[in-house]
Amino acid sequence: MSQPNDESKAAAGPREYLTFRLDQEEYGIDILKVQEIRGYEKPTRIANAPGFLKGVVNLRGTIVPIIDMRLKFNCAKAEYNSFTVVIILNLRSRVVGIVVDSVSDVMELAPEVIQPAPDIDASIDSSAVTGLGSIGDRMLILLDIEKLMSGVDMGLVAVEA
Repeated sequence: MSQPNDESKAAAGPREYLTFRLDQEEYGIDILKVQEIRGYEKPTRIANAPGFLKGVVNLRGTIVPIIDMRLKFNCAKAEYNSFTVVIILNLRSRVVGIVVDSVSDVMELAPEVIQPAPDIDASIDSSAVTGLGSIGDRMLILLDIEKLMSGVDMGLVAVEA
């Protein structure tokens, strides 16, 4: 009889997700990937970078690329206001910031409230959507943020710190 690996054991229990809004949709990412949440500050633009890469900021001596998720996901508008925040993520050995409309809260989701994501042709790599979580009338799109940030189009794959 084989032993279950740590990942399957972790997947069996409830997990905590940081929830955030982009336009009218609400998303959730694994709270363990989140380093901190900061107010939006205009980053230093990088020449010839894709449109969704807003630039970089210096975070206590670490140069952090800032990705505007609204532009990445082709949202209708990307307004910067007092609710706009940057979620600083720690992905493997990379630190990356993502711009979102607002952060909602931290939610614990049990496996039974998470449904598999439907196969759809969308602006998001469908392999980066781990499922749909529903609590009451709220529907969360759960993202594998590490997989999403390591996509070839992100330009963050081959960069070594």
